[in-house]
Amino acid sequence: MQIAMLKKILNEVGNGRKGVFCMLIERHGSIPRTAGASMWVYEDGSVEGSIGGGPMEYESVEEAHDMLEKGDKVRVKDFNLGAGLNEGSSPENAVCGGDGKVYFELVAPNNEVFIFGAGHVGKALSRFAALCEFDVMVWDDRPEHANEKNIPWARTICCPMEELFDESKYGRLFHKNSYVAVITRGHKLDMNAIRLMAGHEVAYIGVIGSRGKKAFVDKHLKAEGVSEEFLNLVYSPVGLPLKAEAPAEVALCIMSEIVAVKNGANAEALRNAK
Repeated sequence: MQIAMLKKILNEVGNGRKGVFCMLIERHGSIPRTAGASMWVYEDGSVEGSIGGGPMEYESVEEAHDMLEKGDKVRVKDFNLGAGLNEGSSPENAVCGGDGKVYFELVAPNNEVFIFGAGHVGKALSRFAALCEFDVMVWDDRPEHANEKNIPWARTICCPMEELFDESKYGRLFHKNSYVAVITRGHKLDMNAIRLMAGHEVAYIGVIGSRGKKAFVDKHLKAEGVSEEFLNLVYSPVGLPLKAEAPAEVALCIMSEIVAVKNGANAEALRNAK
């Protein structure tokens, strides 16, 4: 893989976007490119690089689109480019001949748990998330909590909350594979986190607190212009109803709900189970 192509892929994934990496891994006969030629297919259908053009590249782009739609991780496809040279073939189907094999890999941001709040529950949740093989980031504005010594299994960020959304400082932290848990030390911080998250497309967002708190927060945020559509996506009270009390138990409830959402389980039915 060329360095420029690798940088492009890392930039796309780092900004929360996915695509399909295509590489010509075998060539026999008259194939325009040598083995190792690569191409990146974006979500919008555009491409970067080339594996040789012509029908093979066209069909490879179609294959990549199908992978993006279905979520398949890896495919390998053989191409027979000599078929168009058979007697009786029409000129528009004629190609230079030869055989090729293309490797396809869907590359997407890792599933990630982002935690607002590095207190007892936040720390326990970060540990569960790491054990479940998520990338984990924890924010807090208290340096004694948000540090690598206190939470060594996660990336910690200590700054004013608003700075998290400055992409020039931290890049794009939230994307379609982000599972966000808002469990700060107070209602005001929780509300600010929801306000700042409005408009960001994430896989999940849950906020700690009671149903009464959610109604109170929703009322005030609607008055500030936060859409009802976004507020309806917020899981609150956060976590599956396991009658938890201790911080680790609460964290387990939250992690269970995140795993349910990630794996396509009926999280709403689990929340309402009796």
